[in-house]
Amino acid sequence: MKTHFFLASMMLLSYTVATAQSYQLSVVLDSFPSYTPANATIFLAGTMNGWNPNASNYQFQKQAGSYALSVPVKKGAIEFKLTGGSWEQGEAGPGGERAGNRSLQLNSDTVIHIVVKGWQDHFTKSEKMHTASKNVTILDRFYLPQLKRYRTLRIYLPPGYNKNQKRYPVVYLQDGQNIFDAYTSFAGEWDVDGFMDQTALPRAIVVAIDNGGDKRLNEYCPYGVKKIPGAEGDLYASFLGETLKPYIDKHYRTLKSKTNTFIAGSSMGGLISFYTALKYPKLFGNVGVFSPSFWVTDDKIYGDIKKLGPALNAFVYFYVGMQEGDTMPNDLLKAAQGLTAVSKSRVTVVIRSGGHHNEAAWRKEFPLFYQAAVSKKE
Repeated sequence: MKTHFFLASMMLLSYTVATAQSYQLSVVLDSFPSYTPANATIFLAGTMNGWNPNASNYQFQKQAGSYALSVPVKKGAIEFKLTGGSWEQGEAGPGGERAGNRSLQLNSDTVIHIVVKGWQDHFTKSEKMHTASKNVTILDRFYLPQLKRYRTLRIYLPPGYNKNQKRYPVVYLQDGQNIFDAYTSFAGEWDVDGFMDQTALPRAIVVAIDNGGDKRLNEYCPYGVKKIPGAEGDLYASFLGETLKPYIDKHYRTLKSKTNTFIAGSSMGGLISFYTALKYPKLFGNVGVFSPSFWVTDDKIYGDIKKLGPALNAFVYFYVGMQEGDTMPNDLLKAAQGLTAVSKSRVTVVIRSGGHHNEAAWRKEFPLFYQAAVSKKE
């Protein structure tokens, strides 16, 4: 099956995946807010560790008047932030505004000195405003029997849903806090409700599943690996395919076929969305894989592509930005090549030279994925 490539303002990448050289990155935190607790624990989170906000091997050590960290990092572009152990304690501007990702091109052993002007948990959340459409409803405490815990669902119903008997496609999205509402988002929302409200394309029901907070990495990783030994992603995928989709199809007017069923996510959410499509090839016919954290799987995802890929016949839209580091584009290309070799899936690969690992990039990419998927159906 032919793979379509869209390479925006960049040199052509080949499928040859080289082993990236590592360099020592030393980060010195020279200045931080006076209200920072004396016993504060500070971490580095970024493309080099799956944006884990509290990875123990990325914890700064306190020195006289500063904090310092030295870790090996693969050569190339990286993005990162500092946290106090969770994203609610991430670095911020002096007035509480969310800080953007820091970026660095690593081509040698490097020492950088940085300043943090604020921590998010020092500022009240009420400074943010709700932006969700009136067409979004909240289904709280939805039970995940496979994981024996509860989760919030955010469900978008197209305009006029309650005034007609029409049936609609369904889009399942991970990290539901970021999909509709700036108030609940980590670093900006995707505005999927705004897109669906205004699009001339066929509208869909959108089911956004909140992530599990401190359980997010476990739930979105399908393999027990050294970095995530408590992985629960296979159980989470079972929840999506065996509990959530049947529930939505029963309680809402849906078009149940796989050609009318979409699944997508970003970063770790991109990984688990792709894995779920591999596990349930008869359920999901349109797959959005944005900046997937394939590297965290210790190459196990490629084994599953070879094993499970032949059964997948779907539209698969891979996206990555060149500012996310050298590893992620190569990992994505390797996955696309592997899937194309064994599957009849229609594969599209989009690589953007200016693309970063953030909500703003994925907000721009979702409508393009949806448009491409709908056009493939027609």
